[in-house]
Amino acid sequence: MDFDLSDDQRLLADSVTRLMADRYGFEARKGYLKDPAGWSPAMWAHYAELGLLGLPFAEEHGGYGGGPVDVMLVMQEFGRALALEPYLATVVLGGTALQLAGSAAQQASVLPAVAEGRVKLAFAHGEREARYDLPFVRTTAKRSAGGWVLDGAKSVVFHGDSADRLVVSARVAGDDADPEGIGLFLVDADAAGLARRGYTLRDETRAAEIALHDVAAEPLGEPGAAFPVITRVVEAGIAAMGAEAVGAMEAMHAMTLEYSRTREQFGKPIGANQVVQHRLAEMLMSMEQGRSMAMLAAMSVTEPDAAERARSIAMAKVGYGQAARFVSQQTIQLHGGIGMTEEYAAGHFFRRCLVIEHSFGDTAYHLARLADEVE
Repeated sequence: MDFDLSDDQRLLADSVTRLMADRYGFEARKGYLKDPAGWSPAMWAHYAELGLLGLPFAEEHGGYGGGPVDVMLVMQEFGRALALEPYLATVVLGGTALQLAGSAAQQASVLPAVAEGRVKLAFAHGEREARYDLPFVRTTAKRSAGGWVLDGAKSVVFHGDSADRLVVSARVAGDDADPEGIGLFLVDADAAGLARRGYTLRDETRAAEIALHDVAAEPLGEPGAAFPVITRVVEAGIAAMGAEAVGAMEAMHAMTLEYSRTREQFGKPIGANQVVQHRLAEMLMSMEQGRSMAMLAAMSVTEPDAAERARSIAMAKVGYGQAARFVSQQTIQLHGGIGMTEEYAAGHFFRRCLVIEHSFGDTAYHLARLADEVE
């Protein structure tokens, strides 16, 4: 594997780093949280101007033809800044679904608008009873005189409350947990029969519960054959979240190192104590292991062998999930009580890492997947 960045990739990373450093300090983030959307529309416009919203799309769709490594660089900076905007939901999840399953006409209609910041997407697949079982879909899709209509409910749809269009999975045939018979459909967020209840997750990002009753929908690809696409969308999400976790770990390690140099106890900085130095070294080693796993995930997204890709993604999810949990726990431990206050950033990073670990299958789920392969 080639771990060196190209000149364009280094320029991309530098540009996003400068943007977030200039406009996304912790105090600025508190202001963005007060927006009715729960994130900053002004920052969304900046992302569009910088080309980030079209980064992985083809040039004919207003994009730059970037790959998973380019997305990794962006998500890493977002993780370092605790960015709130719906980049994962719109560009990574929704955008990947459109790229893999959408027709040429659908891509030409939606993706340029996403790249310009005019349309936001959300990927509505999870259901309450499913836990982490991807094939579990009870929402139904039926043919009608005008096309297709959907009935059912979707749960914990990332940024589903602010999306303009939803990519919704629905069953056209088969049993609840059958991988066959699942379709993907494009739905307008203001369609008749669709209801959304938005709320804030524990890490202050937004999600929504979606209810559908006779909602008109437009199929993406062949109805009933969408499960491989759903799997690829989730894998892209796991890879992107891994990069975000790395950025968060970098920020937590840096703030903990600085705190150990300035916080004094018994007449000397706590960082002078060997046990604290050992903790910081262990945090660094875990962070680098997590970085390696996030890189593995990014480089595996385009792996053509589905079984090998799934194995690598599962290993990466376990690796960076364990690393993020350890680094965030040590951050809180070494900061003491201040680490859990709302006024200090450490607790916010901690909660974001917990949400990342539990998204798209937690550590125990992916360990079980890997264990099943060796039995």
